[in-house]
Amino acid sequence: MGIGIGLLGFQTTIANSVTLSGTGVHSGAEVAITFHPAEADSGIVFQRMDGDRAISEFRAVSSQVGNTDLCTVLGFSPATSIATIEHVMAAIYALSLDNLLIEVHGAEMPIMDGSSAPFIEAIEQTGLRALAVKRRYIRILKPVRIESGSSWSEFTPYDGMRFEVAIDFDCPLIGRQDWKGDLTPSVFKTELSRARTFGFMRDVERMWAAGRGLGSSLENSVVISDDDTVINVEGLRYKDEFVRHKTLDAVGDLALAGMPFIGCYRSYRGGHKMNANALKALMSDPTAYEIVETATRRQRAAQREGMAVNAP
Repeated sequence: MGIGIGLLGFQTTIANSVTLSGTGVHSGAEVAITFHPAEADSGIVFQRMDGDRAISEFRAVSSQVGNTDLCTVLGFSPATSIATIEHVMAAIYALSLDNLLIEVHGAEMPIMDGSSAPFIEAIEQTGLRALAVKRRYIRILKPVRIESGSSWSEFTPYDGMRFEVAIDFDCPLIGRQDWKGDLTPSVFKTELSRARTFGFMRDVERMWAAGRGLGSSLENSVVISDDDTVINVEGLRYKDEFVRHKTLDAVGDLALAGMPFIGCYRSYRGGHKMNANALKALMSDPTAYEIVETATRRQRAAQREGMAVNAP
């Protein structure tokens, strides 16, 4: 069933199972994932499969995050870990999906087109089902900030879920870009979900030598040439696609809080590692947040909007 007005603020799962397949951006291997409905309070759970047998299982929470160099990884051993979860988690988080079992036949998520759009489409295809348990939120009570060189990230109190992300590259094509906005299903779909991962041609050989980026192509990445131009024939999907993708990544990384947050997340020259460390800093300070069952006025409006977005 769809999400009705009377069930607004209750936890959700998907209505039916749905499978996607594609190439792993780092391994270059074919991988398939299946989203399954899950019971209330299950959270988002990933299982790495070997045939019909699960060889590892991770709840998508901050404590399970391992490597964050080029992507976000759940687990600490390559033999059992699950990589590149951020685009999937961004779609799940933005559409207010609380409980899900994700079976992964491979070591990482399929990169698809390099954005969250294919995962949004898969979730919308099956729709959401409300569960008879209230959703919980993390309300930010005071600023929490981390810094690393010229980079910084911080959480601050705010009546809603807001992202303010800035990037600053020594590349004329990118330079300084900013994206700011309250996160709702429609904002994510129209302004962030189609923004693709990007990289520089000059880094390709180094990544290949390290066994990374083996599945990267012009079909799933925006590639910038040595003369600072976009190689992709179709060009950019947004004029500032680079900062929009960095914001998409931040949404996916902060989904590892395990529940929606009520506050503002700001970052300058951040990335997966900064996002993960900021979330760990927040969660390690129990005076900086509280767990509540009541959404803010802005979030309730976003969830009402999501009823139309997510109804099968």
